[in-house]
Amino acid sequence: MSKSYYAYVRDAWKDPDNTYVRDLRWQRLQEWRKEGSVTKIRRPTRIDRARSLGYKAKQGIVVARVKVRKGGMRKSRYVRGRRTHRMGKNKITGGMSIQRIAEDRAGRKFPNLEVLNSYWVGEDGRSKWYEVILVDPSHPVIKSDRNLNWICDNVHKGRAQRGKTSAGLKGRGMMSRGTGTEKTRPSIRSNLNRGK
Repeated sequence: MSKSYYAYVRDAWKDPDNTYVRDLRWQRLQEWRKEGSVTKIRRPTRIDRARSLGYKAKQGIVVARVKVRKGGMRKSRYVRGRRTHRMGKNKITGGMSIQRIAEDRAGRKFPNLEVLNSYWVGEDGRSKWYEVILVDPSHPVIKSDRNLNWICDNVHKGRAQRGKTSAGLKGRGMMSRGTGTEKTRPSIRSNLNRGK
């Protein structure tokens, strides 16, 4: 199957407000709001994105939709006296991105599976939804797949919790190199949290 087979899906999701995705998303969000935080689904909503991240329609691969909250740290304003500049209230971000939180929750919900990757599927004023691709490392079909059997190795246990997925590496500051990233390797904690 060629890579451009799902190009029309990819192009529609690039501009969702002016394509058929708009009406579909409006209907889907009404159903998704009634679901739980982590819901196992039969097939990916964005097949083009899922396949580009390693999804295959075979045994041993599961897709879960995860609902997470939106927004920053929601830090409250100081009651004690200090000038606005020293309050440290705005532009304070958490240690983990919303996408990493979604991957972490999916990994904990399915402890026998490993998180392969995730992608955004929708949001409203209160929540965001991500679909997380999970792989069963003990499944014989996965063990015999030469593109996926690397995840069967024990060193890949708890990938999402350890920040080893794409979103995790980005959040740890590992995706960029050069000036300004000296204190992110081998990890931020090994440099006394001075990195990032």
